[in-house]
Order: sequence, then structure tokens, then C-alpha cells
Amino acid sequence: MRAALITAQGPVPSSVVRVVTDAPEPATAGPGQARVRTLCSAMNHLDLWVAKGVPGLSLTCPRIGGSDACGTVESIGPGVSPTWLGKRVILNAAVAQPEPTLPGDAPEPIEPAYEVIGEHTQGVHAELFVAPVANLQPVADDADPAQAAAFGLTFLTAYSMMIGKAQLRPGQWVLVTGVGGGVASAALAIAKAWSCPTIVTSRHQHKLDRAATLGATHGVLDTGDDWSRQVRKLTGGRGVDLAVDSSGKATHLKCIKSLARAGAYVTPGCTSGPDATTDLARIFWHQLRLIGSTMGTTEQFAQVAALYRDGVFAPAVDTVVPWQQAPSAYARLETSEQFGKVVIDWR
Repeated sequence: MRAALITAQGPVPSSVVRVVTDAPEPATAGPGQARVRTLCSAMNHLDLWVAKGVPGLSLTCPRIGGSDACGTVESIGPGVSPTWLGKRVILNAAVAQPEPTLPGDAPEPIEPAYEVIGEHTQGVHAELFVAPVANLQPVADDADPAQAAAFGLTFLTAYSMMIGKAQLRPGQWVLVTGVGGGVASAALAIAKAWSCPTIVTSRHQHKLDRAATLGATHGVLDTGDDWSRQVRKLTGGRGVDLAVDSSGKATHLKCIKSLARAGAYVTPGCTSGPDATTDLARIFWHQLRLIGSTMGTTEQFAQVAALYRDGVFAPAVDTVVPWQQAPSAYARLETSEQFGKVVIDWR
């Protein structure tokens, strides 16, 4: 089958990816699984890490990356309703893992541990993939497959951290750093849907301009200086109720200083580094919440997918490339110039 194959791990991800037409097909669908023919797959920053090497995780090559896709269910395994056959679906790549319970453990964990399709297992940048049916959601038969592929992981991640964990309420002020990335763009869309005034930051003016057309209330150009005073000024000195930050080291302290009393800082990643400087005095004095979030549950995926089907969300798509040019999708993501998702068309 056709696939974008990571042939080795290296510092420049696009240089280790090549397109092949003879990759082994995935196994037939097992119990509770479906085999899906990919229409489009979408890139995440995770794809760069898988190609570079994920710290603390031993991954063998060659391997197929990719955690977001839209496709058509081609076959099903035992125990799966035949009504899934032929359906156009999107994927939740986060597969919850059973955890052993020990004496004294709480009855159930707050959040499950996950393995990720496209990281721990073979991914979806290929003609075919296999996934648990519980991790699929149907979309309309005429849904744009490029836009649908762009939806899954980023919107699930943003929805889980903003609505599920931070409990965002309509009208609250939201700060989103690094707008243009997949999760940041999804966070902006969710804030808009919840009628929340939103401040976005970027190192690129063209991204701030694009964010304004998508509903951002204010844009702050990140020149490397401390922009927290500017954020507070835009909110009348109060600060924001929620800061959504996947950058980490470069922006964490600025976010903390931008928060209103009882505000929440929520992070799903740390692309600029994990060793951020913080301000503990401000955290306890202003009774701030610091929340870590990884992907989301199947129930949350069903909730956010229903909103997509209802037309509440329209994912931002930066570029669609044909499968023959899959390495250029990795290269586009490496530049950090994209606004929204980079998509590979497998049709």
C-alpha cells in the first residue's frame, strides 16, 4: 500500500520521510476494530517528534506516523455492528489503556493513560489503518475529507482541557498563545463558540491578522518581550480567566502574569521546552490553577464530534498536499509558518 514511511529518526524530520507504494497493509480488523481506507490524513506537531525521536520512548523504524485522518470503513472485526461499513469517519488517536489497581487506589483514575495511534503504534499517513471502533466518529457522507481529517486530535485536546478540565464558561476571557498551530486554532474556535472574548499571541503578524478574521478579539505580537502587561491592559487590568499554552518555557511565566484571580493555566504540551520559570507567590496569592491535559476521552470525542457535525466548528486548513508529496507536509510543519492544519490527500 501507499504510505509516508519514516525510514529513520533524525533531527530534520522531512529528510527521513519517503513515500513508498509497497508498505505492508495493516492486519485485518480484530474484535472491536475497523479497517479504514484513508481519504485524507492531517499533520500534528507529534509527527515531528516521532520522526525526530520521542524522549523516553523507544520507537523502531521504518514506521508510519500520523494521528489524524478521515476515511471510509472498509471492513470490521468480530463484535462490530455492520452499520459501520461504508461510513465516513474521523479518528480519536488516543486509545485508553487499562491500568492495574493497587490496594488503596481510588476506585477509578481521574483521567486514563493513553497510547497514541501514530506514536506508540503504526499511524494513519497511509492508504489503510486499523483502529478501535470506539475511537471513531461518523461524519456526513459529503463531509470535506481534508477538513474532517484536520478536526480530531486538536479539537479533542482543546475541548478536553478548556471545557472538560478548566470548565470554561461563556463570557470568560481566554488567552491563546502561538495562534496558528493546530491546538491553538482549535482553542480559538472553541472560545468563539462559547462567546468568550479572546486574546491571541503570535510571532507573526500575518497569523494575528488571520486569527482576527476567525473571531479573535485582540492580537498581541510576540517579540520575545513580556507581553503580560499588554494582555492585562486589554482586559481593563483584570487579566484573563483562562490561558491556553502549548509552548511552555517561552510563554509560561507571561501567561501566569496575565491571569486574573482564580484564573487557570492549562497546557497540553511544551514545544519550546519543559523547564519553565514560574511565579509560585503569584500562583498561591491569586489562587491560580495549573492544569495539565493530554488528549481526551472517547466520551469527549463524541461530544466535540457532534458539534462538528452540527456545523459549530470548521477547522482551519493551511495546506493540502497530494500523497506523492507527503515529505513536503513534514517540511511545511517544520517551518512553523502554517496557520491551521497541513493535510495529506490519499485519494
